[in-house]
Amino acid sequence: MSYACITVAIEESVGLITLNRPKILNALNLQLMDELVAELERMDRDPEVRAIVITGNEKAFAAGADINEMAEASAIEIMKRDQFAVWDRISLISKPIIAAVSGFALGGGCELMMSCDIVIASETARIGQPEINLGVMPGAGGTQRLTRAVGPRKAMEMLLTGEPISAREAWQYGLVNRVVPVEAYLTEAVKLAKKIAQQPPLAVQMIKKAVQKAEDLPLIEGMHYERNGFYLLLASEDRKEGMQAFLEKRKPRFTGN
Repeated sequence: MSYACITVAIEESVGLITLNRPKILNALNLQLMDELVAELERMDRDPEVRAIVITGNEKAFAAGADINEMAEASAIEIMKRDQFAVWDRISLISKPIIAAVSGFALGGGCELMMSCDIVIASETARIGQPEINLGVMPGAGGTQRLTRAVGPRKAMEMLLTGEPISAREAWQYGLVNRVVPVEAYLTEAVKLAKKIAQQPPLAVQMIKKAVQKAEDLPLIEGMHYERNGFYLLLASEDRKEGMQAFLEKRKPRFTGN
């Protein structure tokens, strides 16, 4: 596929999507988001892809939404545009998504990062929701995902001041998984994606769904969901292969069946 705002590569069962509007710090316009989600859905259908990495460049993962598309638009125009509907489709991707973040991850960039399942950040990452400085508030999950990630008090501070936090502070609050040197952030993200891609695909996808449910379901309902997933995986060929390989002391060959 040929895109205007992203580039795409696939290597060793890992799909790599790079946001590609470097002159404006990968600002998220409507076209970029449409292309990004279309490619995520294509990779989700591709049996050769088992894990996905989204990245930008060293200077910016994404510095926010493209204000040029909103500055003169009326509330009714933006409501009719329903520009956030495409974001909802990201949470429906069944395969794990890893964000490789360096530089600015602000506003929509922070929301895109939080829409991913795992985050590898460079030491230069600056993460925040500065929408309040423009007289608005987040609209693609910023208040909801940030609060779930860092807790209501820290989220309130970040959202009401608009001040970003460092990668190290984001790690301390559990907003990112790892902080690595800037020269290693993408390498580490791809390395992790390749490791996940070697795991049994059905189990990977079932675990992702169960973790997502854990944020929304009461504990007992979440436990029932987990248990049903466990039972379903017992019927898979990969379960047979995994247990047989363990008994035979060899590396398993998972096929996704």
